[in-house]
Amino acid sequence: MTVFPPRTAVLTGILALAAAPALSACSAAPDESSTGGKSTAATATTAEALGGIDALAKEAKKEGTLHAIALPRNWANYGALIDGFKKKYGIKVEVENPTGASQDEISAVTSRKGKDNAPDVLDLGSSFAQSAAQEGLLAPYMVAGFADIPDVQRDSIGRWANDYGGYISFGCDARRVQTCPTSFKDLLKPQYKGQIALNGNPTKSGSAFGAVYAAALANGGSFDDIQPGIDFFAKLKKSANYTPVESTPATIEKGKTPISIDWDYLNAGYTDEFKSKGLDWTVVVPSDGKFSQYYSQAINKDAPHPAAARLWLEYLYSNEGQNLRLKGFARPALMTAMKKAGTLDRAAAAKLPKVSGTPSFPTETQQSDAKVVITQSWGTAASG
Repeated sequence: MTVFPPRTAVLTGILALAAAPALSACSAAPDESSTGGKSTAATATTAEALGGIDALAKEAKKEGTLHAIALPRNWANYGALIDGFKKKYGIKVEVENPTGASQDEISAVTSRKGKDNAPDVLDLGSSFAQSAAQEGLLAPYMVAGFADIPDVQRDSIGRWANDYGGYISFGCDARRVQTCPTSFKDLLKPQYKGQIALNGNPTKSGSAFGAVYAAALANGGSFDDIQPGIDFFAKLKKSANYTPVESTPATIEKGKTPISIDWDYLNAGYTDEFKSKGLDWTVVVPSDGKFSQYYSQAINKDAPHPAAARLWLEYLYSNEGQNLRLKGFARPALMTAMKKAGTLDRAAAAKLPKVSGTPSFPTETQQSDAKVVITQSWGTAASG
């Protein structure tokens, strides 16, 4: 069974958008008309409220800076996106803790409320974005292409929206692993002792959370029952196949994590990078636990640079930004709309890792419940 939390379906290698139900709005978006048509960047819910993209860009340039967190340059082509945004608008982009996880972003927002060093924008795993919206941490904002994002992939008032996604995959250093695994079942083989790693802790990391969900589906679990996934990793730990070392490009190069369970766009992106260093890196989507998920974009309700934050989202969801995602092997949220409009980079789309099967989707409640179970159980079951 192929799985996607608020996310996508792949048909003949091209993503067909679909996902879990969006959050219901707890309140209406700010009524800008009540201020006589005037709006500040901090309360604007669209670029039009500020006079259009050019006016928004002007305000953002006055702020001069965008403060982001947990955006590695090699993750979903963030390096090219950051460079493109700087070149296009002349705004400095500061990235704090680039290897941080979704929970680190939320913690930074809550602990630095009202401070100049608080994050302006957030890139969050699906369940984390929904939680942040429920906690009242996010600002409603609808980018120019908001209407083209399927309803099920965005909050009704724009507190978050899906941006890009991918499948849980196995990356394998063929130099150090004689036969690379193609299923979760394979991972239990004794030949993989000490070789299998996750990209983070599933209580904090969206990719690791997805890996546990995929393992659950491969081992008799369901969207309502993630426990088999936790049990699977406990079994891997007991067999000494699983290592608590968090997988990164550096740990892979050093041979510490020769099998990395991660999003396919990250693993696929490593292939060319490692080839120049003499490392043969192969990527496969496991046959018995297909699970895909999008990451969501959001704006800190108390962003120190509110105009730059909104301009950044406009750039990410523009044709330029979405095609840069594709070049980083990630499946953009506007892929279907861009394909219909003829603005999709088809050459980049053709290079996406191939996946077959009919996708299914967990609901928001199922994801939230799964997150609670992992938070309660992971530390004793499979952590280091």
